[in-house]
Amino acid sequence: MLSMVSVESANVDAIGYNPLTLELYVQFLKTGSTYVFQPVEESRYQEFLKADSKGEYLSHEVETHYECEKF
Repeated sequence: MLSMVSVESANVDAIGYNPLTLELYVQFLKTGSTYVFQPVEESRYQEFLKADSKGEYLSHEVETHYECEKF
């Protein structure tokens, strides 16, 4: 089972990462929906965890650069 890390954000509830498949999982706070982005480098995942604004990082650095599907 994938481990998700809870984060402080108005939009994002939790973030998970699978280094074997390079998949980044993002669970949204309001809907509870989880989306998977790929292929995402582990360094990008680490940056996401450290970002002051998870929503801003997601929209500028993840959603515009990686393929996404609802998990």
